[in-house]
Amino acid sequence: MHTLPHPRSEANRPTPAGVDAPASAANDPLPVRHPPGVVVETDIPARLDRLPWSRFHSLVVVALGVTWILDGLEVTLAGTLSGALRESPVLAFTSTDIGLVGTIYIGGAVTGALFFGWLTDRLGRKKLFFITLTVYLIATAATAFTWNFWTFALCRFVTGAGIGGEYAAINSTIQELIPARMRGFTDLVINGSFWIGAAAGAGAALVLLDPAVADPELGWRLAFLIGAGLGVIVFVMRMWLPESPRWLMTHGRLAEAEAVVAGIERRVLGHDTGTAGLPRARLRTRSHTPLVEVAVTLMRTYRSRALVGLALMTAQAFFYNAIFFTYALVLTDFYGIPTAQVGWYILPFALGNVMGPVVLGRLFDTLGRRVMITFTYLVSGVLLAVTGWLFVEELISATTQTLAWMVIFFFASAAASSAYLTVSECFPLEVRALAIAIFYAVGTGLGGASGPLLFGFLIETGSRVSVFGGYVLGAVLMIAAAAIQWRFGVAAERRPLETVARPLAFLD
Repeated sequence: MHTLPHPRSEANRPTPAGVDAPASAANDPLPVRHPPGVVVETDIPARLDRLPWSRFHSLVVVALGVTWILDGLEVTLAGTLSGALRESPVLAFTSTDIGLVGTIYIGGAVTGALFFGWLTDRLGRKKLFFITLTVYLIATAATAFTWNFWTFALCRFVTGAGIGGEYAAINSTIQELIPARMRGFTDLVINGSFWIGAAAGAGAALVLLDPAVADPELGWRLAFLIGAGLGVIVFVMRMWLPESPRWLMTHGRLAEAEAVVAGIERRVLGHDTGTAGLPRARLRTRSHTPLVEVAVTLMRTYRSRALVGLALMTAQAFFYNAIFFTYALVLTDFYGIPTAQVGWYILPFALGNVMGPVVLGRLFDTLGRRVMITFTYLVSGVLLAVTGWLFVEELISATTQTLAWMVIFFFASAAASSAYLTVSECFPLEVRALAIAIFYAVGTGLGGASGPLLFGFLIETGSRVSVFGGYVLGAVLMIAAAAIQWRFGVAAERRPLETVARPLAFLD
């Protein structure tokens, strides 16, 4: 075994490309990569967590957070364009068709999350968030040229696969680059940016579905090209992002990991900084983590955390996908809102969702995860049940229903974002991306894929009582998830990832 000297001096730390290096750096004795099984020592996690917030971190948030904007755009387009898809002389979808397409999109996201999540832990975060973005770009652009249900459904499936794969790669990278004391707030705000995309999709629909602007048959096709255009911009923005140093160090690429961290330190602090007194860790390098070890880690070592993650992801997936994928149909079928005007009701809905994580996010780092996750899930469930009763009794209009959704999803947006935060910080580094993928896939498969199809069917019955039954189911799932979080939730606030869940490669 080869153990690195300890501590390493600043003079011989490798330097990333584009940064001036000391003369001695050229003679650094470290190999570029250590083979699997070698014991190494590092202070990389502590160096990342001690950094103050900087322009670098803001750029990471923007370049990676756009993933949720893209997802919000896609989901909103599917919802706000549902009337146009029904009225299209080419597609002529039914309400059930629209619900089925929503389910197919979620099915693609589940498939993509599992496949690309597995690759993310094996090949690295950076490589995968380019691959998944490319898949998304091609598929969403192709949707604009579909001509029947099956071609439309296929493109939506592949689009979902790209977005689902993004979740694992992006959430892993964010968790591993953001300092611990700000991890909760940052993660919630990034996940909440989904609704910026939702607002963009609603605004685009208002313009493109206006017959005075474009023929409706052309308008819905142009709408899907918006996501592709935005994706190209994101692709360029991500070019400068580094690979996760935490991933590099466990895969024997310690020289690269230290070069990345040194570059970040210079970017943030403007100078080299000492490492004396920082905690160091010894770990055994590995090329990958066998699936058997992943299964043991999730199902035995962290069984209670797995239960929490599954409950949170399933509840929020049903809550969001069931309601939002079919919200436009509720407006058109029960309130008589013209298809071209649906976007005006989505905009305030999106505003409540954006503001929730922004206003409540810091409390997840101060009051703590257990209290705030339980609170937001519980309040969301109770308010949904109350609003559903008002709906079935016809005591609210389209406007007041939208105001009620603003309040409900102010809390539900923070709750849903905290589900992604939980599954991405409560499991070891080596299985993080796949854990995110598994809980997203299982939770979304159980809750998200069934929701749009169920609500599409309930809406097509024309019965408010039937739709209310769907709302009650969503409320019960959220309240049950709140109870599970209160009993088994982990206090991860302001703690380094390595103390929340010790990496499998660590030796001490």
